[in-house]
Amino acid sequence: MSSLQVYNSLTRQKERFTSLLPGKVGMYVCGPTVSGESHLGHARPFITFDIVYRYLRHAGYEVRYVRNITDAGHFEEEGRESEDKISKKAVLEKLEPMELVQKYTNLFHWAMREFNNLEPSIEPTATGHIVEQIVMIEKIIADGYAYVVNGSVYFDVEKYHADFGAKGMQYGILSGRIIEDQLETTRELDFQDEKRSKMDFALWKNAVPEHIMRWQSPWGVGFPGWHIECSAMSSKYLGEEFDIHGGGMDLQFPHHECEIAQSVVCHHKIPARYWLHNNMITINGRKMGKSYNNVIKLSELFSGAHEILTQGYSPMAVRFFILQTHYRSTLDFSNEALQAAEKGLRRIWEAFGQLNKLDTETHTIISAEDPDLEQKCYEVLSRLDEDMSDDLNTAKVLAGLFELVPVINSIKDGHIKIEALTTATLRMMKDQFKTYLVDIFGLKEERKQDDQKLGAVLQLIAEIRKDARSRKDYATSDKIRDQLLKAGIQLKDEKDGGVSWEVV
Repeated sequence: MSSLQVYNSLTRQKERFTSLLPGKVGMYVCGPTVSGESHLGHARPFITFDIVYRYLRHAGYEVRYVRNITDAGHFEEEGRESEDKISKKAVLEKLEPMELVQKYTNLFHWAMREFNNLEPSIEPTATGHIVEQIVMIEKIIADGYAYVVNGSVYFDVEKYHADFGAKGMQYGILSGRIIEDQLETTRELDFQDEKRSKMDFALWKNAVPEHIMRWQSPWGVGFPGWHIECSAMSSKYLGEEFDIHGGGMDLQFPHHECEIAQSVVCHHKIPARYWLHNNMITINGRKMGKSYNNVIKLSELFSGAHEILTQGYSPMAVRFFILQTHYRSTLDFSNEALQAAEKGLRRIWEAFGQLNKLDTETHTIISAEDPDLEQKCYEVLSRLDEDMSDDLNTAKVLAGLFELVPVINSIKDGHIKIEALTTATLRMMKDQFKTYLVDIFGLKEERKQDDQKLGAVLQLIAEIRKDARSRKDYATSDKIRDQLLKAGIQLKDEKDGGVSWEVV
């Protein structure tokens, strides 16, 4: 198996990854709340954990990847607790709640396919696991860590902290927050008068008559809290203890903190051994927010239909852009950054295409100017696995691959000769490009119909220019080349007499 090291948010340090069961990994990732269309901020966690999933499978593990759908509840702990996002949006859009849920679940799945994300092993829904959530809440009440008020159930944070803190499972263990500070700084919110403490969070909420999504429970008609659903679904499909729990850094508190507390009461152990959190995306240096008008839906991102965007960006360009930064670092989105990512993706994909044309079985790289070239290439290739196993550093791996792009282009242009000698290095280069770009990073070539049409037009122009050159009409030939270059298209004359082109 791999020598993977990951940064564990629970221990705040890098640790060597060792699965509970040899050769098998259980991974739970918090999925979307399908009360609206996914936006740019959602792209990063789901692409990040798709890479984790792909890498673990590449390393030889059998992975059970569970990613839930939140289609009930998810009221805000930091706002009006009785305000269910899905019920509210269903009223606004004049849809049945489950009709709205299906609409946005379909849109989420569409976006995941566009990003070339693999499907999870299991995709449970909150509404499909109401029974499991009720059973878990009953257990927490029976053990004395939750109380019922007016048909709602609240988790007793202070009692939990007092009892389990001494056992090293205190409330705040994941986020590093100190409960005494939280008690002093927590804002006065609506519906706080039902709670024993401002820190307590809802496991179940009583539904007022006008609330649409509602289920019968031992405490009356109501709906589940946000945190309990993930505890119930992760334990059902991955067991009381599993390997990896993932999500965005914004979920670390309160969501994941509350998950730990609930699970510890029920199972007397922290549910996951490794907690992985990706950092946030900012837009031109600002957090995403409605007040900044910078919440970009994924459909808008692909089409360019948002006032911040100067153009639409392909799913693969967005994926490549995300992979260029380590998942634990802040990633700032801008038109300039994505346009640079488009060019970088095109450059590395063209090099990969040229590499695939080389006969790796009978040739080696030889350069009279740099006799150590093959050794240098080997060293770069050998570093890729080391970089990836060091907390999944996709940025370093891409930097290594880009070091080899000039070598590939020099072979193509004839500046580096290829002699009839066998070599492991050239085969290794071809294998590593394919392994990382395709298998682990999940990139794919995007050949749009418009690109094919443009290619046909450029091929015709190239033939006209070639005919002009054959007639020694260099003025026309140069004019065609120069005008295309001004339009962002560079023609390249090949050694065999052919012509290639690229967008610059």
